[in-house]
Amino acid sequence: MTYVPHTDAERKEMLARIGVQHIEDLFESVPATHRFPETRLPRPLSEMEIMAELQALSQRNDSLLHISSFLGAGAYQHWVPSVVNYVTSRSEFLTAYTPYQPEVSQGTLQAIFEYQTMICELVGMEVSNASHYDGATSLAEAVIMAESATRGRRRKVVLSPMVHPEYREVVRTYTQGMDLTIVGDDSLALDAHQLMGLVDDQTACLIVQTPDFLGHIPDLTDLAKEAHSRGALLVVACNPISLGLLQSPGAFGADIVCGEGQPLGNGLNFGGPYLGFFACRQEHVRRMAGRLVGQTVDVHGRVGYVLTLSTREQHIRRERATSNICTNQGLMALAAGVYLAALGKCGLAKIAQLNYHKAHYAASAIAETGFYEVDLTQPFFNEFVVRCPRPVDEINYELLHYHAIQGGFDLGLVYSELENHMLLCVTEVNTREQIDALVDALAEVAG
Repeated sequence: MTYVPHTDAERKEMLARIGVQHIEDLFESVPATHRFPETRLPRPLSEMEIMAELQALSQRNDSLLHISSFLGAGAYQHWVPSVVNYVTSRSEFLTAYTPYQPEVSQGTLQAIFEYQTMICELVGMEVSNASHYDGATSLAEAVIMAESATRGRRRKVVLSPMVHPEYREVVRTYTQGMDLTIVGDDSLALDAHQLMGLVDDQTACLIVQTPDFLGHIPDLTDLAKEAHSRGALLVVACNPISLGLLQSPGAFGADIVCGEGQPLGNGLNFGGPYLGFFACRQEHVRRMAGRLVGQTVDVHGRVGYVLTLSTREQHIRRERATSNICTNQGLMALAAGVYLAALGKCGLAKIAQLNYHKAHYAASAIAETGFYEVDLTQPFFNEFVVRCPRPVDEINYELLHYHAIQGGFDLGLVYSELENHMLLCVTEVNTREQIDALVDALAEVAG
């Protein structure tokens, strides 16, 4: 039971068992002046009354079951097939933690192996780990790997301003004390290729994002070749859903690919837990943090799965480790694996196409209202920037309270140059009726 009341007789028995007469005796070590401060607690309630009160409190919150949402900026509402929750809810996965003993963990190990395989195919890399905490920590680990790959001789990181602002903050937090110089993210005027001007013989890596935080799809053609010619690695953060439609980062020469895996079968979950996918070239596998599952055979030649490269520094020589992350978001990675397996290549491509076409329909319709400016000249996936005639927070307030619509992200919060600019997101779950309602509501609140 989640609510177990005790009788007076039971309380007396417990006090007698520990050798005191009154509950107050338990607090004798606390100074008398601070022992029993006056509190104004509500009257005691039964379990039934408490549940009714909690239910009433919960109903004061808005839910995506009751409103339509066009908020993205790193966390996205996507359709999650029922098979995902069915598999992740099975006790074999739900209660498992670390598969250190392969003889009793084959199911978990195989699930992780399949997840790694699908991530590699999706991003065009050779090796994937079993995931990190989220997209931000995954990118921070990419910086640490790049610095290690240069054996500490290169102390500079070029970071695009179009990388998610929270990712950039986490990178700076993770690398405190590493004596790294991080440049490039202080000017919105720099595009991916202009950032190359900052890459020199002291640069460990160049970091870009596609689609970038403003939703644009940057031209990354030949970017890896230019970075490699200067001895730097190319790190690409990406939206995995977009790869159902766009070229994989591995295809244009990326060395490390990472990002937020939440769109792959994980709900918004009030902000977490999420998972960070991480993949790289084979040559960097020894520097990769986290778990890695490999396929082998037993003494009878039967296929089996094990934690591989487990004797590396992350486990046995902490002082030489590139990172001491040794856990992963297991259930979230499992959900991503089930999601990718359920949709397959054709299903993921269809989801990506729906995102693309619905977002472009919304962007065009909003531009046609005449009250808002939308740049339709730059290619974008499922997010786009809208210049608003009023402060974004005022517009969002009216959208939510008068039209039951969650508006977009206020870009002025993270880019001073983009005051009164809103980042809107449209996914496959947004119906045409919802999009039309958004357009009408935006037109109504414009003044």
